[in-house]
Amino acid sequence: MKQLLLLLTLFLLLNRLQISFAQQGEDSLLQKEFVEETDDLMPKAFFSTRIINGHSIETLPKGYMEMRIEHRFGDIAGTNGGVQNMFGFDNLSDMRIALEYGITRNLMVGFGRCKGTGAPYRSLLDGFLKYRALRQSSKMPISLAAIGGSSFTYMKASPIESQVNHFPKASHRLAYFAQANITRRFGDLLSLAVMPTFVHRNYVASDDMNSLLALGSAVRVKLTNQFALICEYYHAFASKNVRQSETYKQSMAIALEWQTFGHNFTINFTNSGGLGETQFIPYTYENIAKGQFRFGFCVARKFIINE
Repeated sequence: MKQLLLLLTLFLLLNRLQISFAQQGEDSLLQKEFVEETDDLMPKAFFSTRIINGHSIETLPKGYMEMRIEHRFGDIAGTNGGVQNMFGFDNLSDMRIALEYGITRNLMVGFGRCKGTGAPYRSLLDGFLKYRALRQSSKMPISLAAIGGSSFTYMKASPIESQVNHFPKASHRLAYFAQANITRRFGDLLSLAVMPTFVHRNYVASDDMNSLLALGSAVRVKLTNQFALICEYYHAFASKNVRQSETYKQSMAIALEWQTFGHNFTINFTNSGGLGETQFIPYTYENIAKGQFRFGFCVARKFIINE
C-alpha cells in the first residue's frame, strides 16, 4: 500500500505542475480528441490506447505524451486471497510505469518498466511501436493498426540450470510480440475489436513453447459520454501435449473506463497477473472459477509536448 500511495502522490504532483497550462491544454486536447468527427472519420472506438490488458486501435495525437501508471493486486479469493489478505490488496502482483508519445497522428511509441510477477520474471523493461494504417470512415468499414514490441528482464539469474530464469545467454532475457488490431465501431454505443497476436520468447521451460499464436477479442459498450464498459479475452493456441491447460490459462478481463479531458481511468478485474503482451498472454496461471482474479487500475495523463 505504501507503493500505491507513493505513486498516487507522484501523479498528483505532476498534475499540479500542469495546472497553469490546464485550460489551454485541455481545450486543445478536446479539439484534437473530436476532430475525427469532422473529417469523415468515425469517432474513437475506444477511449484509451489500451483496452484492458492489450492495446486498442487508438494512438496518441501528434506531439502528445502520456504517463501511464498500471497496478495489479493479488487474488481476491482462492488460496492466496480472502479477508486475511484484504481480498488481494495486501499483495502486489505487478506494476508498470511508462511514458508514451505520439510521433504523428497515426504513429506512436512507448517505453515502460514493470516490477514483474516473479512467475517467471521480475524487473522488466518494455518498448513498442504502433502504427494505425486504416481508419474507419464512411468509405472504410474498419480501423487497422499494427503493433510490435519487446520486453527484457534484468533480474538476477537463477543458479539452478533447470529454471527458466537461469538465462544461459543474454538473448534468453528477451521476448517479442507482433499484433494486428482490427476494430469496428457500430453506431454510437458499440465497438468490437479482434487482435491476432504472435508472441515469441527466446528461452522457455520444458513444458512450454517458444512461439505462441493468440487471438484477442474485445467489446466496448458506451454507457455515457465519460463512461464505458469493456470486456477482453485472449486465447493462446498451443499443443496440449506441451502446454497443459491445468497450468496455463487464458487471459480474461472486464473493466469500467472513465474519460476526462487529459485523463483516462480504468478500473478492472482480471485473472492475469502480468502487464504487457509478452507476460499476460503466455504467463496467465490463475483460474477464475477458483476465485483467482484480482482488482487493478490504470491512470493515464496526457501532456502537450509539441503541437
